[in-house]
Amino acid sequence: MKEGIHPKYQEVEARCACGATWKTRSTKHELHLEICSACHPFFTGRQKLIDTEGRVERFTKKYGAQTVAGRKQAAAKGKKETAASR
Repeated sequence: MKEGIHPKYQEVEARCACGATWKTRSTKHELHLEICSACHPFFTGRQKLIDTEGRVERFTKKYGAQTVAGRKQAAAKGKKETAASR
């Protein structure tokens, strides 16, 4: 390896927005993360919406809070009304 062209590889402390910290090695002086394995929904099994621009709120305002159970009930209600009108 050539001398003087590679960045310094040092031990740093990584910090997540949830408060978790751990030691790792990096070429950067500090690591600040928004999401990690301690708070990511894939690893925890909990759903956590990260909405920085209000997109989820706008969607629910436009389309309403729809759930799978609600859609099934609406479909069953629509089938009953169609059968009754025949």
